[in-house]
Amino acid sequence: MLEDFMTAVEDGIRLSKRIYFGKDRSVAPPKPPPPMSKSPQSYLPTAPMVYAVISNPAIVDNPDMPSYQPHVHGGCDPPALIPLQMNGVALDVDCHLDTAFVRITGSWRVHCVMGSKSCDCRIAVPLGEQGSILGLEVDLPRKSFCTELSATDEKGLDRVSRVEDGGYPKPNLFMLTIPHVDGGTNLSIKISWSQKLLYHDGEFTLNVPFSFPEYVVPAGKKIPKKEKIHLSVDLGEAVEVLCRTISHPLKEQRRLAGKLSFLYESEVLAWSSTNFCFSYRVPTSHISGHVLLQSPSVDDIDQRDMFCIHILPGNQQNKKVFSRKLVYVVDISGSMQGKLLGDTKNALSSALSQLQPRDSFNIIAFNGETILFSPSLMFATKEVIEDAIQWIGINFVPGDGTNILLALNQALELLVDSQDSMPIIFLITDGAAEDERHICHTAESRLSKWDSIHPRIHTFGIGRFCNHYFLRMLSIIGRGHYDAAFDADSIESRLSKLFSRASSAVFANLVIDSLDKLDEVEVYPDHIPDLSSESPLLISGRYRGNFPELIKAGGIFADMKSSVIELKVQKAKNISFERIVAMQQISACTCQAWLSEEKQLEEKVAKISIRTGIISEYTLMLLVEKESWKIDAEGEGKEKQVSGGSNLKTHDFEVPRPKALRNLGLGFGNLKATAENIIPGAEEEKLPEAAEIIIKAASNCCGRLWGFCCCMCCIEACSKMNNQCAILLTQACTAFACFGCLECCVEICCPGNDRS
Repeated sequence: MLEDFMTAVEDGIRLSKRIYFGKDRSVAPPKPPPPMSKSPQSYLPTAPMVYAVISNPAIVDNPDMPSYQPHVHGGCDPPALIPLQMNGVALDVDCHLDTAFVRITGSWRVHCVMGSKSCDCRIAVPLGEQGSILGLEVDLPRKSFCTELSATDEKGLDRVSRVEDGGYPKPNLFMLTIPHVDGGTNLSIKISWSQKLLYHDGEFTLNVPFSFPEYVVPAGKKIPKKEKIHLSVDLGEAVEVLCRTISHPLKEQRRLAGKLSFLYESEVLAWSSTNFCFSYRVPTSHISGHVLLQSPSVDDIDQRDMFCIHILPGNQQNKKVFSRKLVYVVDISGSMQGKLLGDTKNALSSALSQLQPRDSFNIIAFNGETILFSPSLMFATKEVIEDAIQWIGINFVPGDGTNILLALNQALELLVDSQDSMPIIFLITDGAAEDERHICHTAESRLSKWDSIHPRIHTFGIGRFCNHYFLRMLSIIGRGHYDAAFDADSIESRLSKLFSRASSAVFANLVIDSLDKLDEVEVYPDHIPDLSSESPLLISGRYRGNFPELIKAGGIFADMKSSVIELKVQKAKNISFERIVAMQQISACTCQAWLSEEKQLEEKVAKISIRTGIISEYTLMLLVEKESWKIDAEGEGKEKQVSGGSNLKTHDFEVPRPKALRNLGLGFGNLKATAENIIPGAEEEKLPEAAEIIIKAASNCCGRLWGFCCCMCCIEACSKMNNQCAILLTQACTAFACFGCLECCVEICCPGNDRS
């Protein structure tokens, strides 16, 4: 799909050479990148972009200055995508705790379509780290569009069939198509999404896609081009903040303890050609944290108060980490063949090379059966690691089946004797299993009986066929971490990050006192994971009652000595973490709803999702068109949007039905694809509705004809047939074929009641 997208953009850039910009020699059509500088992803958007979808190349022209070029015969199939010129852009980012909320407002013009014609416009939004779209608004002169969330069972919705019309064709890339935009129209677009801040060596890093290609710069020197960036950082507590890296010339507006504000605004000759990057650190060498409280808003469906516990590991470079006993449980089913298994082997080999001699490990490869590197754990000496890497190359051979429970039970047995060390299990899979709920219950039962530190279960999902909520639930039960790679190119990097994060625990067995003394308290997640030097820890929840002014977090350090960390409690000021709490609540409740199969929990998640605008498995994103007009009393005035308090007569038009976009959630796995060993990402797109009908009708017709003809009696009769009978039979078959085509046309134009 992405290859088709990049080809369409390349075709669109070539097609835009038809546009005539006048006699000004300084104005020229966009130029594609030189052939030697092209990369496979050179046309993928690196900032929010808008494209004109061109099926008929004859409509391509300057809407202000027609060139009267010769007529173009034929069409573009698939349609070409011409990048629209951007007239202005503003970026607004709010960083709260470990999350950034990004808003981009921009203006684009359909500069490539005749004023008397129209085309669809496709919006492409690349998102940052673990990005999730929150909403879009599109304003046109005569109508507007916006996105809303709705329950999945709502009636009267038109469904979007193609992912490029509304969905994620690639992880962290959202697309939405706006229909029927006139040539020369200015589109005012507001886009909002959330993304995570990266954390490494005590430093937070924000990276927002904000690199615009040269061909979106408006033609002509006299067109003003205004670029604006506003950034605010709020850590929620009064601590010192040190700025490290700034990609754009920001001017500091405000600096308070724990709060920063910057602004950049300028008239530019060309748009930003680099991503917006900003990094900062909190200079502390010890573990620290705080608690924020906030009351619910009036329209909140949950009227319990909210709390958020944020714990920073500090600079732990010289701190002692736990000795580790690790078991790597790796899926080698048939769907893991090729690049998926190759990148997994590379990441695993790299992780083994970083183990310390005092660490011990084992490897379990599984499909329908299991293969163990060793009957017991082996110390991570140089020779053993070399043998393990060689064993991986020989035994990681794809086979049939995905028996997760057998492999997980064997891993737990290997870690029974784990005194004075951190037992760790890594589960890596790309498939779903029928007994996933049983696996969760079994793991919870076994871990609850464990003495000392029970094994931490860290899970990693590859592609969209595995049940990511099962993997997330299993990691919650095992007080571990969950991560995923939704495309093959990110497997090695994301898996390496999970290995590093999970192996860098500095404070384990966390227990927050005083929470059990509150009324109706819920904690997300309910099994608190260990604090890692590679990531801060965020715990949120809801409660009733009086929250204490000081709470304590107890746990153990790597030397197995117990310790307590004091966390000061304060009311949140000028910071709203309601959406941060909602994100964790939706994730935790969705996992629990899947495990318990409770309809009430599903409805609760849907209500929270609709109210906060955060996508969930139980809601759909709708594209809503708002088109209302007013006409003056004499019926000959200008058509304008209706405004409140008008005395003019209104004319009611048919309200377009909302369009439901493709499900933007992760889903709950695909057992059929897992059983058939389909490689993630290799699944074919669903054919258009009309094509489905034609193929179905043709296959039924051919099947019936084959059923009548494929027998020895018929073959013998045909061999003895004279010429006149053959001609008659041919004419009869032609007539039957015409009737079959007529049936196909009737099904397409007049679908029956058997089709939804």
